[in-house]
Amino acid sequence: TLMLQMAKQELEREAEERRGEKTRALSTRCQPLELAGLGFAELQDLCRQLHTRVDKVDEERYDVEAKVTKNIKEIADLTQKIFDLRGKFKRPTLRRVRISADAMMQALLGARAKESLDLRAHLKQVKKEDTEKENREVG
Repeated sequence: TLMLQMAKQELEREAEERRGEKTRALSTRCQPLELAGLGFAELQDLCRQLHTRVDKVDEERYDVEAKVTKNIKEIADLTQKIFDLRGKFKRPTLRRVRISADAMMQALLGARAKESLDLRAHLKQVKKEDTEKENREVG
C-alpha cells in the first residue's frame, strides 16, 4: 500500500504541474481582455482583431496537422520498405516422416495410448429389440 500511496501522490503532483503549466502558457499567449470603458466601435475592432488571431492560429494548426499526417504516412512507407528489403522469411523444406499409427498414438497420448486404442469401449450399448420396437412404432 505504501507503493500505491507514493504512486498516487506522484500522479497528483504531475496533474498539478500540468495545470500550472497550462495556466502559465495561457497567460503568456493570451493577455486578459479589458472591456471596461470601451465603446461599440472599439469593441467591434477588438472582435475583428480576435477573429484575425483565431484565423491565424487555425491556419497554423492546419499546417501542423498536415505535417504530422505527412510524417505518419512517410513513416508507414519507410516501415513497409524495411519489410520489403528484409524479404520474406525463408521457410525450410519439410521432410516427410514415416510413422505408424501406433507410434503416432503413442506420441499424441503418451502412456494412455494403449488404453484408448479400443475406441468402441466407451460407446453406449444398444439392444436390437429396442431398435425393432422403435421401427414398429414409427412404421
